[in-house]
Amino acid sequence: MSFLGHLEELRRRLIKSFLAVVVCSAVAFYFSDDLIKLIQIPLQGEPLHNMQVTGAFYAYLKISLITGVVAALPVIFYQMWGFIAPGLYETEKIVALPLILLSTILFLVGAGFCFWIVLPLGLKFLIGFADELIINYITIGSYVSFAGLLLLAFGFGFQMPIIAYFLGRMGIITAEFLAKGRRYAIVIILILAAIITPPDVFTQALLGAPLYVLYEVSIIVVRLVQKKEQAKPEDEFDDS
Repeated sequence: MSFLGHLEELRRRLIKSFLAVVVCSAVAFYFSDDLIKLIQIPLQGEPLHNMQVTGAFYAYLKISLITGVVAALPVIFYQMWGFIAPGLYETEKIVALPLILLSTILFLVGAGFCFWIVLPLGLKFLIGFADELIINYITIGSYVSFAGLLLLAFGFGFQMPIIAYFLGRMGIITAEFLAKGRRYAIVIILILAAIITPPDVFTQALLGAPLYVLYEVSIIVVRLVQKKEQAKPEDEFDDS
């Protein structure tokens, strides 16, 4: 396939992914009342307020869009696999389908970890800070944006081993390269955690610690990929 052919294929895959997000978001908007109730669980009874005419409507759109992205993940991952599949061997194509399922599971694990652990602890610290001097007035729009960003950040952050697997298969990275770059990886993880999370060390550590563990897991994944690649020529020589 020519370069323009690859671009056309990528465009079609992106359109299909976009349509999947739109359809899932439309369905999610129908259940937006239940979604708003669900996302308030980490607040532990803290009320939400609205200070703008369009505030509630945009908050419902945001939560529907975030839910649509999550619900459409299997389709998105499948389209990504469909784009790279022509460049894979048959054995690699067999492995790719379980990886799609694993990617979805890892995203849900990351988002679940954020929803049930990070958000309650982080909100308890942030809302309880100086509560005797300051009255908290949390708007629904700011809370949906805050919680939605964290959920997506944790979900996509947990994709690190899958990304490392494909980069290792393509020979772009090696286990030795990742091992030598630990110090730089820690700095990058801390910077990302500081950008994504609120400006408090506690919440940043809750994001940074799992990301570093996943970085170490990625090193193991790439090392296993390298061993498998190195064993291929020996197997072919034995067969001949």
